[in-house]
Amino acid sequence: MAKGIRKIGVMTSGGDAPGMNAAIRAVARACSYYNVECIGFYRGYQGMIENDYCELNARSVRNIISTGGTILKSARSQDFRTKEGRKKAADNLVALNVDAMVLIGGDGTFKGGEIFSNEYDIPVIGVPGTIDNDIAGTQFTIGYDTALNTVVEAIDKIRDTASSHDRLFFIEVMGRDAGFIALNTGVGAGAEEILIPEENLGLDRMLESLRRSKRSGKNSSIVVVCEGDKIGKNVYELADYVTENLPDYDVRVTVLGHMQRGGSPTCFDRTLASRLCVKAVEMLLDGERDIMVGLINNQVVGTSLKEGIKSGHGINKELLRISDILSV
Repeated sequence: MAKGIRKIGVMTSGGDAPGMNAAIRAVARACSYYNVECIGFYRGYQGMIENDYCELNARSVRNIISTGGTILKSARSQDFRTKEGRKKAADNLVALNVDAMVLIGGDGTFKGGEIFSNEYDIPVIGVPGTIDNDIAGTQFTIGYDTALNTVVEAIDKIRDTASSHDRLFFIEVMGRDAGFIALNTGVGAGAEEILIPEENLGLDRMLESLRRSKRSGKNSSIVVVCEGDKIGKNVYELADYVTENLPDYDVRVTVLGHMQRGGSPTCFDRTLASRLCVKAVEMLLDGERDIMVGLINNQVVGTSLKEGIKSGHGINKELLRISDILSV
């Protein structure tokens, strides 16, 4: 055990993701196993600044592994962006005898953690929790698998009504800068077209694809649109453009929105959260710091926070090719 690590803090920050509660549970129980105190801060960095916390132990986290959201709440703290805010947070950690932190969140959480650790010499370990799956250093982030299943189930239901009424549906999914959800659910749900920010396919190509679908005898179609797609200003503009240029289509729009963040996490996300957070606690106890834990080739590995907050791993272009083949 690293000298001086007697109490570990944990927080969830940024957008909530299914599996965050499983992650909190794993941190608390790993601490209990290794006879280390555990404290949870509410609303991420804001809770650290406001000294808003609770004691966590093996029993206080019972029955949360199956629940969505986060019992510690989540927020994006503007105060923590200031030196004054970070100093207040550091002073509170010192007063509470917190020796190290486990940070569950995305790239914004990790950026804040890296700055905080460098300024105040407080060891931190990052755990990737975001449905967008846009973090370097891991093939999967906590919440991503659950979001995929939520979206596929929704698209399957929408396809029922699309087929019944011979309609074209544009379905917008989350992903401000990354198209992982759109690409994988589009293939999994059999979408005719998938629009993602990484590949600007253009309006003409989209129209030609829809014309080809019509000529092949399809009376209904599904187009999955990532919210960060660059073809149009938004999904409604895309729908209007198609209506103007392909009047034979009866076009509808569905924005899935925040339903993608909710729900009971899948077995994969519960297991991933458990593996990553046990490793995070063990790394801190071994004297490691400023690292993000991730899953590569089914092995839990560590990556520097600096690497983890870079642009993330690239999309699988093979899936785009497969989507084109299967949309005939």
